[in-house]
Amino acid sequence: MSHSSYELKAVARERVGKGSSRELRRNGSIPAVIYGDKQAPISIVLNTNEVTKRIHAGGFMTTVATIDVDGEKVNVLPKDYQLDPVRDFVLHVDFLRVSANSQVSVQVPVHFINEEKSAIKIGGVLNVVRHDVELHCPADAIPEFITVDLAGHKIGDSLHISHVKLPNGVTPVIGDRDFTIATIVAPAGGVSEGEEAAEA
Repeated sequence: MSHSSYELKAVARERVGKGSSRELRRNGSIPAVIYGDKQAPISIVLNTNEVTKRIHAGGFMTTVATIDVDGEKVNVLPKDYQLDPVRDFVLHVDFLRVSANSQVSVQVPVHFINEEKSAIKIGGVLNVVRHDVELHCPADAIPEFITVDLAGHKIGDSLHISHVKLPNGVTPVIGDRDFTIATIVAPAGGVSEGEEAAEA
């Protein structure tokens, strides 16, 4: 399951526009918007430190949060955020409204296990094609990550999405092909005869 949910305090934002946004950031706040679920978008203001802390804690884009907007609680999933290209602080966040039966599309990181039980142990190189995979999930059951088991795989093997056991109700957004997540390739210098014998 994804990271545990959290709550952010926000206030509705009356003025929008670049000048207003710059003023907010100078005062330690960031502009954000909540949209979706067939309702009108709401412009809000959040505390910069709180949001930055959540982004750096990991799992920000895959964790449903509650935003308290002047006393009204809204369940949301972060969909995008902008960082200042020079100073790396948060400029803006987009949140998608979600309900218990919402289906969402999210990028979920891929974790690899059992490298020591594969050809990587004898010098093979794991070539990661996709560090994350876009999945359709119920909003209340977003996986924190998906796991690819490398045990028994040899040099030249490809690992596809079909090798991954996905949780119930979770499907890949790309549904028309068994796409590759990673391959195990020979190192640049090749594998020595002794290592090949060990693998065999």
